[in-house]
Amino acid sequence: MKISIVVAVYHNEGAICRTHDEIAAVFGGVLARHDYELIFVDDGSKDGSLREILELREKDPRVKAITFTRNFGQMAAMLAGFKEATGDAVINISADLQDPVELIPQMVEKWEGGSEIVVCHRTDRGDSLTARLFSRLAYGVIRMSLPQIPRGGFDVVLMDRAAMDAFNTIDVRHRFFQGDLLWTGYRTSFIPYVRLKRTIGHSQYNFGKKLKNFLDAVLDASYLPIRFISLVGLVTAGLGLVYSATIVYAWLRGETPFSGWAPLMIAVLLVGGLIMVMLGVIGEYVWRINEEVRKRPNYVVRDKFT
Repeated sequence: MKISIVVAVYHNEGAICRTHDEIAAVFGGVLARHDYELIFVDDGSKDGSLREILELREKDPRVKAITFTRNFGQMAAMLAGFKEATGDAVINISADLQDPVELIPQMVEKWEGGSEIVVCHRTDRGDSLTARLFSRLAYGVIRMSLPQIPRGGFDVVLMDRAAMDAFNTIDVRHRFFQGDLLWTGYRTSFIPYVRLKRTIGHSQYNFGKKLKNFLDAVLDASYLPIRFISLVGLVTAGLGLVYSATIVYAWLRGETPFSGWAPLMIAVLLVGGLIMVMLGVIGEYVWRINEEVRKRPNYVVRDKFT
């Protein structure tokens, strides 16, 4: 059996050789019965990441490399690696050594036991307090519509060839990897682990990228925003109806419910703010529809070394 390892790379100089060596050690030991290939996808790095990959390739024929014309994002790099993979199973793992390579034998064991997708989900993470809080909040919202996603989320997965082929047929932009993968419905096993603290370099996954991934999850893989808009609209309409009835009742009694214009201004501002928020959410959907209609590729490959 052949296993493909896909590693998205963005400014990971110094960690790539260690990642390669640790994976090679696993397949030279407990997984020696399996053949493997190691696919590094350089997502437009401006450091020495590509040079390090190509130097590895000269020493190890199992190493393949794909490089982009610019930075297209982690999801694009993963997609490119998945489409290049030729193994009976495909594993996605990070290049920053925060996801322990020791997970690979556990995933392969689950796969050999009949699982078609094996998910390694984070029970804790060696990140900053703000990163952990944002993760909990984001996944709390996502799980409202996708409860099958583990609380800590996941990136490290093994996909059987059938599951990989089904995943690759999904041709949309602004992908939410976790939702799309679980949507396929293949037999799935879960392995908990603690995400390690990064020791080489610093994370390129800044708040802006985290926010985009969160929006992709909520807008592309969930009906939650539209349902929320409908609920807020109904509640606002109901309150408006009650308020109108109060005004009519006061008018019939010859009374005025309020003196002055302040309450009316508050109502106008509140409703106006709700309308603007709703238009913003709808605008997000319209923009994504426009992106789909334009049919631009998720990435542009500069070179392949396979």
